[in-house]
Amino acid sequence: MVEPKIQAISYKITKLLPGNEYIFRVTAVNKYGVGEPLESEPVIARNPFTTPSAPSTPEASAITRDSIVLTWERPENNGGAEIEGYVLEKRDKDGIRWTKCNKKRLNDLRFRCTGLTEGHSYEFRVSAENAAGVGKPSAPTPYIKACDATYPPGPPNNPKVTDHSSTTVSLCWSRPIYDGGAAISGYIVEMKEAADDEWIICTPHTGVQATHYTVKKLKENAEYNFRICAVNCEGVGEHVDLPGSVIAAEKLEAPEIELDADLRKMVNVRATATLRLFVIIRGKPEPEVRWSKADGTLNERAQIEVTSSYTMLVIENVDRFDTGKYVLTLENLSGSKSAFINVRVLDSPSAPTNLEVKDVKRNSVSLSWEPPLIDGGAKISHYIVEKREQKRMAFTSVCTNCVRNSYIISDLQEGGRYYFRVLAVNELGVGLPASTDQVKVSEAPLPPGKIVLVDVTRHTVTLSWEKPDHDGGSKITNYIVEMQPKGDEKWTVCSEVKALEATIEGLTTGEEYSFRVIAVNDKGRSDAKPLAAPVVVKDITMEPIINLLFNTYSVKSGDDLKIDVPFKGRPQPEVSWKKDGQVLKQTTRVNVLTSKTSSKIVIKDATKEDVGKYEITLTNSVGTKTGEISVIILDKPGPPSNIKVDEVSADFICLSWDPPTYDGGCQINNYVVEKRDTTTTTWQIVSATVARTSIKVSRLTQGTEYQFRIAAENRYGKSHAIDSAPVVAQYPFEPPGSPTNLHVTHATKTGMLVVWGRPASDGGSPVIGYHVECKDQSSILWTKVNRGLLAEAQFKMTGIEEGLQYQFRVYAENIAGIGPCTKASEPVAARDPCEPPRNLRVTNITRTSVSLFWEKPEYDGGVKITGYIVERKELPNGRWLKCNFTNLQDTYFDVTGLTEDVQYDFHVIAKNSAELLSVPSENTGPVTVKDDVDPPTIILEDKFRQLVVIKAGDIIRIDAEITGRPLPVVSWSKDGKEIEAKARCEITSTNFATTLIVRDAIRRDSGQYVLTLHNVAGTRSVAINCKIMHYIVEKRETSRLAWTLVYGDMKATTCKVTKLLKGNEYIFRVRGVNKYGDGEALESEATKAMDPFTVPAAPTSVQVTSVTSEAMTICWERPVSDGGSSISGYVIEKREKTGLRWCRVNKKPVYDLRVKASHLREGCEYEYRVFAENAAGLSAPSIAYKQVAKERVEEPVFDISNEMRKTLIVRDGSSFTMTVPFRGKPIPSVTWTKPDVDLRVRAVIDTTDTFTSITLEKATRNDSGKYTAENHAGFSDAKEMVTPVVVKDQLGKLQTDDQIQR
Repeated sequence: MVEPKIQAISYKITKLLPGNEYIFRVTAVNKYGVGEPLESEPVIARNPFTTPSAPSTPEASAITRDSIVLTWERPENNGGAEIEGYVLEKRDKDGIRWTKCNKKRLNDLRFRCTGLTEGHSYEFRVSAENAAGVGKPSAPTPYIKACDATYPPGPPNNPKVTDHSSTTVSLCWSRPIYDGGAAISGYIVEMKEAADDEWIICTPHTGVQATHYTVKKLKENAEYNFRICAVNCEGVGEHVDLPGSVIAAEKLEAPEIELDADLRKMVNVRATATLRLFVIIRGKPEPEVRWSKADGTLNERAQIEVTSSYTMLVIENVDRFDTGKYVLTLENLSGSKSAFINVRVLDSPSAPTNLEVKDVKRNSVSLSWEPPLIDGGAKISHYIVEKREQKRMAFTSVCTNCVRNSYIISDLQEGGRYYFRVLAVNELGVGLPASTDQVKVSEAPLPPGKIVLVDVTRHTVTLSWEKPDHDGGSKITNYIVEMQPKGDEKWTVCSEVKALEATIEGLTTGEEYSFRVIAVNDKGRSDAKPLAAPVVVKDITMEPIINLLFNTYSVKSGDDLKIDVPFKGRPQPEVSWKKDGQVLKQTTRVNVLTSKTSSKIVIKDATKEDVGKYEITLTNSVGTKTGEISVIILDKPGPPSNIKVDEVSADFICLSWDPPTYDGGCQINNYVVEKRDTTTTTWQIVSATVARTSIKVSRLTQGTEYQFRIAAENRYGKSHAIDSAPVVAQYPFEPPGSPTNLHVTHATKTGMLVVWGRPASDGGSPVIGYHVECKDQSSILWTKVNRGLLAEAQFKMTGIEEGLQYQFRVYAENIAGIGPCTKASEPVAARDPCEPPRNLRVTNITRTSVSLFWEKPEYDGGVKITGYIVERKELPNGRWLKCNFTNLQDTYFDVTGLTEDVQYDFHVIAKNSAELLSVPSENTGPVTVKDDVDPPTIILEDKFRQLVVIKAGDIIRIDAEITGRPLPVVSWSKDGKEIEAKARCEITSTNFATTLIVRDAIRRDSGQYVLTLHNVAGTRSVAINCKIMHYIVEKRETSRLAWTLVYGDMKATTCKVTKLLKGNEYIFRVRGVNKYGDGEALESEATKAMDPFTVPAAPTSVQVTSVTSEAMTICWERPVSDGGSSISGYVIEKREKTGLRWCRVNKKPVYDLRVKASHLREGCEYEYRVFAENAAGLSAPSIAYKQVAKERVEEPVFDISNEMRKTLIVRDGSSFTMTVPFRGKPIPSVTWTKPDVDLRVRAVIDTTDTFTSITLEKATRNDSGKYTAENHAGFSDAKEMVTPVVVKDQLGKLQTDDQIQR
């Protein structure tokens, strides 16, 4: 029996033996007994599930010298029970026993196996475990060697958002499980808006060290995605995406304030102690905290500390004024919260309030006040009243025990000035004082004295009065004027003034008024003083009158001048002054003082600037009056001006000058003339009584240089002198010097234009003309060619013989005669000049070269063009250098040996058989030397873009303009087959155009002609269609015999057939139709309806260039096939020779055929492979290319031409430059030597990365000899280049250029 009493209808039977077979029966029991049993079928006691199948073979990663990370996939069958864990085992290659790697059961599909022996090889296997037990192990891994290998790290773990606001999001994460074999140097956080595709780096590019970061400056309420990647010395690892997106919005939490129990009571603090109020706060976003004082402003000494969890108010050295209610207010987007704290500072009381002077009498003052606002925490017991006289510094007590809030201070000195103060007292001491302003013990003044009527107009009355006899002991502060109209009993205030005069305005004309005046001081008003008689208001008018005392005022310079002008006028006129027609400007020296009866000009320290006409103008409503006054300042005169030398001879000089502009206010009496020899500083008086403005200075020494000075003199003194320019006492002129810069500017076969410059010296007399002489170069006889004097500095020579060479010389002539001649000009041949080359263009640019193309000159000067010279200039400040050192007869040239990323300019010079050089062609403009590729372009006429109809027997001619860098390869095809040049077909192509000609067109010439251009930048094709009226297009499936019409009236030669069944095979046929009927049908090959493209073929010809110790450039060629879809980019991968893992060189696809790999390790060998990518995906990889990262070494070499090996012959006194190109890596150093001469001192040596040059100025016979240039590099012997130089000091058949450059 298993169980006798079971209430339920199910039961679990335990303690069975596994594998045994059992039969069970159940019997029901009621009050009448036991029923019949129900037996079960035989059942074997065993689990309902089995052990799981084997997991996948583990994969190794992150291999180091003592650890390996292994990952695997779950078993395909879990045996009917959940997988509870995994058992990972390892076996040394040298052992036979499998050992467990994990002590505890593994729940993850990844495990880092540690404790390995460096250099040993291991194999691993893994088993799954469920409730039935451990299943079969997986197949073992290949043997893996435990050694260090550095890779980028794995992705960080567990990224999550810790906080966010309207502009920030705070993230945190944990370190990657796999660090790539190197320490993690930082982490990079990237973000993007949910709607965008571009990721933006938020952290610095070097990453952050911590495993948390706050992203700032986000858009409010914007939705963002984030991802994080780790960085080690190998590079950036895989990124991990933050699950979901984050909205930049504030976390909302209403602010809360937690007040301590002590703060809820009255806070008592002793004076001079420190008050600290610490309050815990909460709220999201972080609330704004404000401390304030309910009954006043917060103390400036208060220090407020605020954090996200608390705030604290600290006031050091508190006093009675810090007593009060302090209010703390928190506010954020969720609301606001306030709390208050009562603080009482135990101190002496503050100052009494509202201290007032209630009454002032002749010898007493009555004070009143109110209790202090702050009693200092104790009751006020009494007050102390003190006084202080104005002249004293100390207060004296009047009453020390006043218990009321008022007090009368008596026994004061009449008219005295006092200060009073009151202090409150409590049990803690005497409080602060409350003080009054200065109080003067005085009374109201007596009435003013006699009142006088000064002026009356139709709207105003002017009154004046005298001061009161007594001011009451206090200064009169102002006067009050009151008026009373006739018939009115009320007096009204009409003016308040401080002066003893007042003008009452706004009165009614013809009305009668009474006036009275009251004096006021700080104690009150006096009795009123009335005007003796009433006043009737009416106008009294009078035109202004000027009483000039003098019309002219004279004053000596430095004295003061006063000009007083009395005047009259009713109403009061306005006064204005002018000087010489301009408004007079008042300064600290010049002042205008105007009263009601006069106007006065006061000029202090008069100077000559004050001379002039002064005009006074008076204006009122009746009229205007003007008066003029002349002012003369008596002073010594100004200096004469404009000294002129009228005549110069061997023993006398005639001078003249202009009088002084300022004569000092009186007549010039005479002039004083002095002279001096310029070799001395002593002046000699020629004459001190010269009355006129000219003089003849005689008795001079011939050939001596003199300087003169002249001063004017009047009765007040002598002026400053003016100096003349130095003058030589000699006869005034001599024959001129020789003309300068003689040269032929233009030469033709019929004439020459000779031009020269003026002589450096005209001999003292102007040049009146020139003489020109000419001779054949082979002749010694000079012939004058001008009949009369030539006034211009040029001469057109005609009547010459073509082909001969001519020389010229020129004489200048003045009144004294003909001067010396110039040196003979350079020989010039009588030939028409050669024009420069045309249409210079750049056809190709690489990193070291530029290809140029130009057209021949339109005119060759009458003789054959024999060659061209190409010159370059390095921008911005280089000089023109020759590029070709041999004769160039072609109209194209490749300039090589250029420096990458440097800008150059180029031009071309033509040379004909007469050895004449043209002027340079137009420059190409700035050209930057770098690999420059432009995809091909094709320009066709509009007619070729439409269907072209050609009649039988006519010529088909298609012209196209082509461009591209480098020059593209041109190919023509028809209906998919390349066109070959035959009897009827002709293809003509140049660098910039191509033409296809088909003669005697026949029917099979109709179709689609395709022009294809190809270069490294890409391929460009254009199709031209020949039309045959219209076409019929039909289709049929290869499994059927019936044709189906697709288009019955197709105008074009292409069409798109739709509604095909994918995977079915079709045949198409097309028939041309014209007015004579249907043509023969052209059937296509069987074609399956499927996508037209596949993945491209692998790129080819992978090479590595520009190798350095830390970078190299990988180049390749396009795949043979693009798979039917254009190449969208390339992916480049690298790996170290000792590594297993391929890493990407480029993060984004590369569109060029080159890429630069950087951050390489010096001496390490790398493998590179390239994938092409199109719409179908990545191609197979290219063949790997191996390269070691090290600096390229190139032996130093001089690039010497045959011309450089010849002896250089130089004319004595001329300059020469030798330029030698060289190359080598690293860049070699170059030295120039010559026996017994230090060329660093004698010559100028200029060395760049590609050439060296030496320049000698003014060569002499001693500069002849051998010049040796040596270049040195640290890994090879020095290379030498020797150039012999001969300097001739006699005329021979030498080059005539002043500068010879090689």
